[in-house]
Amino acid sequence: MQKQIIIAGPTASGKTSLSIMLAKELNAEIISVDSRQCYKYLDIGTAKPSGHELMQVKHHNISVLNPDERDSVAAFKKRADQYVAEIESRGKRVIFCGGSTLHLQSLIRPLDEIPSSDKKNIDELSKLADQKGIEYLYNELLEADPDYAMRMDGKNRQRIIRALDVFQQTGKPFSSFHSDKSFNLPENKQLFVLHHPRKKLHQRIEKRTDVMFTSGIVEETKSILNMGYVKNIQSLQTVGYREVILFLEGKMVEKQMIEKVKTSTRRYAKRQITWFRRWPFAIPLDMSAKTENEAAGKIVTILKT
Repeated sequence: MQKQIIIAGPTASGKTSLSIMLAKELNAEIISVDSRQCYKYLDIGTAKPSGHELMQVKHHNISVLNPDERDSVAAFKKRADQYVAEIESRGKRVIFCGGSTLHLQSLIRPLDEIPSSDKKNIDELSKLADQKGIEYLYNELLEADPDYAMRMDGKNRQRIIRALDVFQQTGKPFSSFHSDKSFNLPENKQLFVLHHPRKKLHQRIEKRTDVMFTSGIVEETKSILNMGYVKNIQSLQTVGYREVILFLEGKMVEKQMIEKVKTSTRRYAKRQITWFRRWPFAIPLDMSAKTENEAAGKIVTILKT
């Protein structure tokens, strides 16, 4: 049985290029485990593989949804299962690559039973957000579920509303459905987590952010909005796009926007690293002492043992 490989790590740690190198070596196809790369048109801000990279290795879960379509961990898992079946039917190996923590966790342990959204709750909470602002709902979430509120990637409107909806339905914090009970890695998977020293990772984040802006994320965001998509859809509640929208609305100057993206991305990376530490079965790859070739070689060696 060929083990499925999971390449995880914080943002800007080099997962994409390593997974492509590995896929070539192992005759594999890649499934993106990213909560935003699945959306069409969100290319620069999500650091999607380039057109050249996509030509080198077949990728899945890239640009499969319209920007205003709602997505969830459960929907991702359903797609991932279908991709795995297709890839393995061709006799190829599966490589999962990404940093979205709940999506990654869905690959290695069963999803908790979370109630479906209640339309009445969602509508009422959305009206509250429009009338009183998202800060008001965020404070409500801090009272109901401080653990989830503090772990969120900023004040994400859709996630705040969903968490409050679950709390109203069940009386239980949303975070309680993402339990930290111990579990083992499935035998058919091998999980690697990329690591860089803190200072080096911050430098990589700064460089990626600068490239993002020189590559045209402002123009990309304008283009998406000009297509008729509104600013508060789930896909645009993302570091990078969120700040660009504030800039376009005149609520931030350019320098402030860029610094805010860098700060938010560093904080997001810190939360990812904290999450990955919960997985004692993950094999760490110290990228500070390795080239990508060396890292790929180490993974291949481990898979052979």
